[in-house]
Amino acid sequence: VSPNASCSHANSTCSPETFNRSGVSSSPPCAGSLCLFAFYGGETSYHRYLFVLQLSNLLVFLWLVNFSLALEQCTLAGTFASYYWSRRKPEDIPPCPLFSSFTRTIRYHTGSLAFGALILSMVQLVRIVLEYLEQKLRGVNNSVSRFIMMCLKCCFWCLERFIRYLNRNAYIMVAIYGKNLCTSAREAFFLLMRNMVRVAVLDRVTDFLLFWVKIPVFQERVPDLNYYWVPLLTVVIGSYLIAHGFFSVYAMCVDTLFLCFCDDLERNDGSSNKLSSCLQSCTEFWEIHSES
Repeated sequence: VSPNASCSHANSTCSPETFNRSGVSSSPPCAGSLCLFAFYGGETSYHRYLFVLQLSNLLVFLWLVNFSLALEQCTLAGTFASYYWSRRKPEDIPPCPLFSSFTRTIRYHTGSLAFGALILSMVQLVRIVLEYLEQKLRGVNNSVSRFIMMCLKCCFWCLERFIRYLNRNAYIMVAIYGKNLCTSAREAFFLLMRNMVRVAVLDRVTDFLLFWVKIPVFQERVPDLNYYWVPLLTVVIGSYLIAHGFFSVYAMCVDTLFLCFCDDLERNDGSSNKLSSCLQSCTEFWEIHSES
């Protein structure tokens, strides 16, 4: 590497053993030039390894975000489920249900949460790679490649939504019965399929109500400002994010109680024949969680 651009040896490969003896570093216009280490394997290999490392860092980042969300969902699900399966309220409700659920989740369900977060992160990584390839192929006027790219993006978007929804309900079953992720996901899926009409009605009504409560309400009197858009957008976006984080707890409560209700409805219909089954379900729940 030479400080003088007119040097013919600038940015070329050199041998440190023979660089100074050949007189390159002392003869003009290469006087003062140095032979420095750049990278192994050539420029092409360097960029390939750098791209792989960036994808690995992105995958780890996505996994950490999804694992944090999974930990939150499983903790809240265990808290709300402990309220539902209590025979006598409020006598049978634990004194610190949120802390107990968090401790139980960290101790017993970390592997299930990590595995579910990894699956979702891999799908999200594929979507990001597809977006990157679309940016690279934007100048190519090929209708077939654009159609295939749009199909792949649509398929992986649907797959991400499905896995996110399935993981959410699987975490609820993990918090209730303490089974692994695959078993919980299978039980939650078939339980929702047996109650498809209730699921559709509940999801649409819940989404509609939670959307309207997130919209900020402004006062009639607006202060005099020189520029309105910056504070207006700040208030709207900030209010929506705060409301979204606040009401996501309510959304998790609705989903947890709904799954508990569907499971309870299949075990007990109010008749004396299935009353013992309902009591057994409550007993099993508290036996599982009393061990932790």
